[in-house]
Amino acid sequence: MHGNSPKSLRQDLLKQRKKFAAGQNYTQTKDRLMAGLIQFLQRDGKSLSTIALYWPIQDEVDLRPALISWANQVSGRRLALPFARPDKHLDFYEWQDGEVLSLSQHGVPEPSPNNPARPAITPDCILIPCVGWSSSDLAGKAQFWRLGYGGGYFDRTLAQLRKNKPNLICMGIGFDWQQLNDDQWSAQTHDEPLDMLLTESGLLR
Repeated sequence: MHGNSPKSLRQDLLKQRKKFAAGQNYTQTKDRLMAGLIQFLQRDGKSLSTIALYWPIQDEVDLRPALISWANQVSGRRLALPFARPDKHLDFYEWQDGEVLSLSQHGVPEPSPNNPARPAITPDCILIPCVGWSSSDLAGKAQFWRLGYGGGYFDRTLAQLRKNKPNLICMGIGFDWQQLNDDQWSAQTHDEPLDMLLTESGLLR
């Protein structure tokens, strides 16, 4: 049973993820999720030129191999990583495998905003790791919500980016067991919905 606050819920879920990542079924489950990502890249990736990924921390799924392969297949495709600004918004900067990154105040590797060779870019698609996730029904259409680490960086950033880029795709990355019901957690008014959610069971749109 989870605690009755978002903070204790996050702590419980992160402990569960650590245990899950060390379990015997993790590799098989992760491979199923990665297969879903590869399928998305093969089908929808043709219309994308820039995908923002995350640098995996705290047992998050490492998406880099599949995304690096996608970027290398066609000239002009780019990958980006987020940079956390002091005002708790994210900027995205082009990233290539092997580049040196710096640690943010939260200990997350991130690109330098002062590298003239790697300008800030607005991605077509953003892949966002979930600590937990939930779904709701709005007028017969499913909506997906992300429980993150509590900083609000992605919510503020998505709210701003969507004003300028309505066709932006925001995809949550998580596992089936991370799904939360209304008794455990429900999205707040400031939470930004996900356009898609990828788990080992497939891509939910």
